[in-house]
Parts: sequence; C-alpha cells; structure tokens
Amino acid sequence: MSLKQSLMVEGNDDLHVISALCQKFDVPETFDIVDSKGIDPLLDTLPVSLKGPTETKAIGIVIDADTDMAARWNAVRKVLTDCGMYGDIPESCPSEGLILDPTLPDDIRFGAWLMPDNSSDGMLENFITLLIPDDDKLLATVDRTLAEIERDKLARYSMVHHEKARIHTWLAWQKSPGTPMGQAITKHYLTTEPAICGLFIDWLNRLFNRPQ
Repeated sequence: MSLKQSLMVEGNDDLHVISALCQKFDVPETFDIVDSKGIDPLLDTLPVSLKGPTETKAIGIVIDADTDMAARWNAVRKVLTDCGMYGDIPESCPSEGLILDPTLPDDIRFGAWLMPDNSSDGMLENFITLLIPDDDKLLATVDRTLAEIERDKLARYSMVHHEKARIHTWLAWQKSPGTPMGQAITKHYLTTEPAICGLFIDWLNRLFNRPQ
C-alpha cells in the first residue's frame, strides 16, 4: 500500500507558487498540493483529513496569517487539540514552520506554515514581495503610485488588500504584463535567493521527505 501525503492550500495562486518553488529547488514529488478553495473550507475539512484514511502519512497546510496571526494560529491549534492525535502544541507557530509527530506511530504527521513567514501578519503576496530582487527599481515607483491613489481616495481596493495591489501592480509592469506569481518565479522576475525560500523548502522536505 502506497502512503499518501497532501499539502492543503487556500487557493490556486498558492498552488502555483509552491509548485514553482518545488520545481526550482528540485523538491521530490512525494505529495499532492490541494486547492481548498478558501481558508474556511480548509479548516472545516482538516479534522476529517487528520482522521484518515489509514494510508495517509502526512498532511501540511499553508495558510495566510492575514491581519491577526494569533487568531489564525489559534484556529489551527484548536483543530489540532480537538483531534487529540498530538502532544504539546505550541502557543505560536515556530518561525521555521510547525511539524508535529503523532502520539501513535500509525497516525498522521502534521505541518503548518503561516504566510508570509510564521512571524508576521500578512499573506502569500507579502511572501512574494520578499522575492523581488534587491536591485529592482520599479517597486519604489509602485509604492509612490499606490500612495498617491490611496491619498486621493481613488483606490477601489480595501486597504487590507494593499499588498495584493502592490505585487500585482509590480507584475503588471514586467516584460509580460500581468504574469501570475508562480510564473514570475519560473520566468526569473522574482529571485529565490532570500532566506525565506530556503526556510520554506526546508519545512516542506522535513514534513514530506524525511528519511525513513
């Protein structure tokens, strides 16, 4: 019987960004990436996923911290506590990402990563912004432009989505305007040299590619 491993993510952008990073870093294809169609469906189905089926070996989740990282973490922590499969669950997500081994050997190993860096409020778009090359000259112009339209109350997005507007404006000004975030990695508009990329890939490998 082959053992199954799954990484549950909030949406299609997460799926393609993580797939691009795995390709870049030659991460073994030992797990499926599952688009959960939003944070609520992901958290709603997580308890069922953790309870089976028996051939499941490991489950990971990648979710946005959003504007209240503590609240988002507490929602995850409650699911883990209620399922009763794990020992001590930390009160905050470790900076290197969470990995929990079950108390019973046949139960499911679990991992969690809160975008962008397990330590800050934010989302996938904040993570992607960290991958903009240091010598980039466009981002400063993007910031000036967004500040101007926000000051003049011309922005049609809510301020909670400022970072989405920021990275997508930057992407709109690349050689292929509007390139999706995942493709921006494969096209090298973004760099994968920042330490946060290494930390994320290390977390994936520790969760899904642990030596037997």
